[in-house]
Amino acid sequence: MDTNLQKYMAFLKTVEYGSFTKAAEVLHYSQSGISRMISDLEKEWNLSVLERGRSGVRLTSDGVKMLPFVQNVCREYQNLQDQVDQLQGLESGLIRIGTISSIATHWLPSVIKAFQKDYPNIEYELLSGDYGEIEEWLLAGRVDCGFLLLPASAELEITPLKRDEMMVIMPQNHPLADCESFPIKALEEEPFMLLERGEKSQVSELLRQRGLHPKVRFITLDDYAIMSMVESGLGISILPNLILQRTPYHIVKKSLEEPAYRDLGLAMRDSKSASAAVKRFLTYVLKETNHGIIERII
Repeated sequence: MDTNLQKYMAFLKTVEYGSFTKAAEVLHYSQSGISRMISDLEKEWNLSVLERGRSGVRLTSDGVKMLPFVQNVCREYQNLQDQVDQLQGLESGLIRIGTISSIATHWLPSVIKAFQKDYPNIEYELLSGDYGEIEEWLLAGRVDCGFLLLPASAELEITPLKRDEMMVIMPQNHPLADCESFPIKALEEEPFMLLERGEKSQVSELLRQRGLHPKVRFITLDDYAIMSMVESGLGISILPNLILQRTPYHIVKKSLEEPAYRDLGLAMRDSKSASAAVKRFLTYVLKETNHGIIERII
C-alpha cells in the first residue's frame, strides 16, 4: 500500500477508535508507528487534526473538515483494489461445469461464445452426466457450477432459469402426427421408448404423476438412441424440447394435451467462495436465458 494511504488509514482508525493503541492493534502496527504516521500527516498538511488527551484522542476543527476527504480517498482506493482483484480473477482461470447432454449440445455453446469474447483466457471443463451425478459433483467440489433439474438439494445454492417443455415424439407416418396435441391415454396404447437418467428421471416422474403405465419396450439414457428408434417406427417416446433442436431424425414432436415441463436451474455449492470467473459466468447464463435461448425451446 502507498505510504500516504497507510497514513490515511491510520488517521481513520484512530478517529474511529479514539485511541492510538486500538488503531495499532487493528492495523497491526506499533502504537508509536501509528502516532508517527499521524504526526507526519499533520506536518505535511501543516494542520493539527487530532487533540491528544489522557482519555484518548479526538478531532480538532481542522480534523473534522479533513475527515470526509480522507474517507473518500480510502473508499476509492478500496474500490480500485476490488476492481483489480476482479479483473485478475477473470484474466485467467478454469470454470468447471456439470451439465446434461442437451444443455451441453444446444445451450452452452452460445453462453460460452459470448463469455469467451469478453474473457478469452478463461478455460472450461465440461462434465456431462445425469442430474444425480451433477449434484454429487457439486457437493464434492468436483465442479464449480452445474445445471440441474429442480427441485435440487437444499445444500446447494440454486438460480432458477427457465422451463423446458416435455414433448411426445413419433414417426412422421404416425396416425397422430397431424394432431394438435397428443392425447394422454394414447401413451399407453403402443410401444414406448423410455429415457431413464438415474434417480431423477423426469419422464418416469411425469408418467407416475399422470398415473400412466405405457408399454415400455426399451430403456436408455441416450437421447439420440431414442430418436433413432422412434424414427424407425419402433414406438413413441417423450423427450425434453431442448434436445429436439436441430435434430437430424425424421420425427414429429407434439405437446401433450396437458402440457408438462421440466424446470432447469444453475447450482453452486457456495456462491460466496466462488471465483470471480464463475460468478461472472452466471451473469452471462442469466443474460442469455433472458434473451431467448431457452425461450426458443418452450
